[in-house]
Amino acid sequence: MPRTKSLAQARRVLSDVFGHAKFRAGQSEAVAAVIAKRDAVVLLPTGAGKSVCYQVPALLAARAGAGTTIVVSPLIALMQDQVGALIGRGVAAAALHSHQDDDEQREVVASFLRGELELLYVSPERAAQDGFRRLLGRTPIALIAIDEAHCVSQWGHDFRPDYMALSRLRDVVDAPMIGLTATATPAVMDEIAASLALRDPVVVRTGFERPNLSFDVSAIRTESARVDAVRDALDRAGIRGRSGRGRAIVYCSTRKVTERVAKALRAAGMSVGYYHAGRTKLARERAQLAFEAGRTRILVATNAFGMGIDLPDIRLIVHFQTPGSVEAYYQEAGRAGRDGDPARCILFFGRADLATQRRLMDKSPTSAAFGERRGDALAEIENYATRMQCRHRALVCHFTGLDDDEPDCTRCDFCLGDAVEIETARATDESKAAIDPLPDSANDVILAAVDRLTRPVGRRNLAQALRGGKAKTLSRAGLLTLPEYGSLSQYNEDSVIAGIDALLDAGLLARTGVKYPTVWMPGKPQRATRGSRAGTGGTTTRKPRTSSRYGGDIARALDNYRKRTARSLGWKAYMVFQRKVILAIDREEPDSLEALSRIRGLGPAKIERFGSDVLRLVQEHRRRG
Repeated sequence: MPRTKSLAQARRVLSDVFGHAKFRAGQSEAVAAVIAKRDAVVLLPTGAGKSVCYQVPALLAARAGAGTTIVVSPLIALMQDQVGALIGRGVAAAALHSHQDDDEQREVVASFLRGELELLYVSPERAAQDGFRRLLGRTPIALIAIDEAHCVSQWGHDFRPDYMALSRLRDVVDAPMIGLTATATPAVMDEIAASLALRDPVVVRTGFERPNLSFDVSAIRTESARVDAVRDALDRAGIRGRSGRGRAIVYCSTRKVTERVAKALRAAGMSVGYYHAGRTKLARERAQLAFEAGRTRILVATNAFGMGIDLPDIRLIVHFQTPGSVEAYYQEAGRAGRDGDPARCILFFGRADLATQRRLMDKSPTSAAFGERRGDALAEIENYATRMQCRHRALVCHFTGLDDDEPDCTRCDFCLGDAVEIETARATDESKAAIDPLPDSANDVILAAVDRLTRPVGRRNLAQALRGGKAKTLSRAGLLTLPEYGSLSQYNEDSVIAGIDALLDAGLLARTGVKYPTVWMPGKPQRATRGSRAGTGGTTTRKPRTSSRYGGDIARALDNYRKRTARSLGWKAYMVFQRKVILAIDREEPDSLEALSRIRGLGPAKIERFGSDVLRLVQEHRRRG
């Protein structure tokens, strides 16, 4: 079959089944390679649509009678999500895993042997079994896809020994194999190809550009100061309680720190869940479901949480402790902003974090070579955090080895002029030296600045403004236009914050607020905020948001509909349709199934199943006039 004709058919599958008008960068190259029966190794950024690279060829092959595609996936939850989403689009897919009882497993195997499945998902442990390989010899196999393929590399951050045996599938299956990952250096890419025994593979590697993500690094020594910084970041992102928009994940290296941080945020009045491998299976499931359903919008977790999580509206990722490698950091940070809206990724760095990672490494015996590689990985994450350069450029350089042609991103802390030299913080970590008190002249600057404020502000925001920070969030309350702006640039941020705290302790400044403490002049009246009602003591009554970003009445009705539908079907809400589809429907107000078919992200299966209900809701909540 000519390549152009095959790609045209692939685009029709992409449109008809997945509701997308065209392939994203890298997807068409990967699809073309598989259609041509070539092996491939694919590196696409987190959220760039790796699954399409094998799902579209799988459907083409199955519908041409070429057989089933086997997908090796490392997590049961990830398999279940993928299968559920495919079934919702009318695709014959199933998973085979240890959480199923014997009858369920027999039913899946029987469907597979009858040729009824287009895709079958299995774990690497099952794929490595002799019995499973014998099973593959009894029915046609069109393609083998290895998801999270970096797990095959002993130099990677997520090594899984059973991945090393996957090359043996080639002994019984004469079909192309594709390995896919979001985090791999050139050396890891080479090892993936070698370990999977790929034959002259097509290598697909796209840029790492995520223009909606901003990357920051903060050298904060104490746990309490880091908690304050997390609360500040949550406030900036508008993620507090259940009334804001979006979600946040706070990653910690240890279980104890995870629990302490969650407790501290709860004490500040925030709705928080926590997740780590030491909790019971039921407790972990409840924490994850509450987060996915939006009942808790902040989750504090170890790296046990996240693989396969595809939530579109994560606005903030905070690494409360430095992880063990740049690969681990980028994979976890890349879970932010999958809907394309702005999101922030913050890394807290300190020498104590590196010591914690070394202790964790010592608890897991490895070969000398693997231990050396882990040590190198720590040096690489330290270099990323301490080197004064564009954070985006540093990440691209790490994963590609290229640097000269990569422009600065203009949105990270370094590009915005907010990055602070880590060397001072490192010396403080090592010596535990106390912060020198500010002179009286600096304290006078702080008092004068607060006296000019039109409303209370967070102490860290105030400190950043007085040091001359350029973050856009400082425009709130006029911080960028204060005469004192930048007057304390000669002092580091921790020193200015310590000076603010000293003034608070002395009663020269006052703390206000409950959920998020802010700084204000003692006895100075606060001006009522916009939207306040007379006689309510300044309590603000906010109207529902109706901006294009959040949608209006139609969007709210559709969001409630997909939640009800997801509960009745046992799905996750995004499997019904994603938030961007809701916003497109709200914006376009389609009045027919034909108009609905032009909404990107909806396919015929979704329209057939939910289309009439959607049109009814649009009609009921259509904007008037």
